[in-house]
Amino acid sequence: MNELELGLDTFGDVTRNADGELLSDAQTIRDVVDQAVLADEVGLAFFGVGEHHRPEFAISSPEIVLAAAAARTKNIHLGTAVTVLSSDDPVRVYERFATLAAISHGRAEVILGRGSFIESFPLFGYELSDYETLFEEKLDLFSRLRLEKPVTWQGTLRAPLVKADVFPKTEGGIPTWVGVGGSPESVVRAARYGYGLMLAIIGGPSHRFRPFVDLYHRSLDSFGEPQLPVGVHSPGHIADTDQQAWEEAYEGFKAMNDTIGRERGWPAYSRMRFQHDVGPEGALYVGSPETVARKIADTARTLGLQRFDMKFSTGTLSHAHMMRSIELYGTKVAPIVRDLLAK
Repeated sequence: MNELELGLDTFGDVTRNADGELLSDAQTIRDVVDQAVLADEVGLAFFGVGEHHRPEFAISSPEIVLAAAAARTKNIHLGTAVTVLSSDDPVRVYERFATLAAISHGRAEVILGRGSFIESFPLFGYELSDYETLFEEKLDLFSRLRLEKPVTWQGTLRAPLVKADVFPKTEGGIPTWVGVGGSPESVVRAARYGYGLMLAIIGGPSHRFRPFVDLYHRSLDSFGEPQLPVGVHSPGHIADTDQQAWEEAYEGFKAMNDTIGRERGWPAYSRMRFQHDVGPEGALYVGSPETVARKIADTARTLGLQRFDMKFSTGTLSHAHMMRSIELYGTKVAPIVRDLLAK
C-alpha cells in the first residue's frame, strides 16, 4: 500500500488548567493553534478542526482557526473534522476554503458531514425534518462549485443559482472528503460525487467497517470514478507507557461520554468499558507509542487506508498532555507505523 498519512483531529474541547479550572473558550482556541504548530513541526500530514455549537467545544468557526494555523505552519495540510454542510451554505463554505487554500499555499482540505450533533440546525433556522434533503442537495451544489465554473442549480430548500460564479478561484482545487459514521447510503453518496471516504470509527473493532470500504470501491467503479482515498477518524491519546496514557485519558473520556450520554440515553461510562475500548476490539487508540502504532498499522492493513486521523482531544484532557501526545505521535508512533507497514 502507499505510505499511510497520519493526521490529527480536534473539536476544540474546553480543557482544564493545572488547578482543575476550566479554561476560557479563547484560551482553548489559542491552544489549538499551538497544537497545530507542533503537529507541523513533528512532520504530521494533516490537522483537522471540528465544528460544534455547544458549551463543551470552543470552535464554531474552524476556518478562522485554521487560517491562524496556516500563518504559523509550513507543510501540514489543514482542514475540518467535519464541516456541517447541512446547516451551512455551500457557496460560503467553498469561498472560505478557497480563501484558506490561498493563505496556506494549497494546504486546505475539507471534510463534509451531516453532523452528529443537531444544535446548528435550530441555531441557523433549519428544520430537522429536512435533515437528509439538506445534506443531499447541498452536497450536490458543493460538487458543482468545485469545478470553479459558473453554476446553474436548483433545489428545494435553497434559492436557485443561474450562471453564478464564485470567488476566489484556487490554484489547484480543494481536496474534499465526506465523513461517514456507518451508513451504506452515505458511502455510496461519497463515491457518486467523487469524494474521499472518511470513516468515523468511535466504537467497536475497525474490521467491521471493511464491508463499507468494499462497497465504496465497488461504487467508485460503477460510477466511473478513479480510486480515491479512504481514511479513518478515531479517538486516541499517547503517553510514555500504557498505564500513564490510560490514567491521563480516562477522566476526559468519561466526562465527554457521560455528558453526551445523558442527552442520548447511554449508560454511565465505566473504567471497565474504557479498558475494553483501548484493547484490540475497541475503537480507542490509547497507550504507549508502540501500542498505538501497532493498532494503527492493523487498522490500516485491514481497511486499506491512505489516512489515519487520531482525535487527540477528549473532554477536559489538559493542553500539556495533548502536546506530549502530539509529540509522541509524530516522533515515535509515525516511524513505528511506517516500519510495520513496510514488512
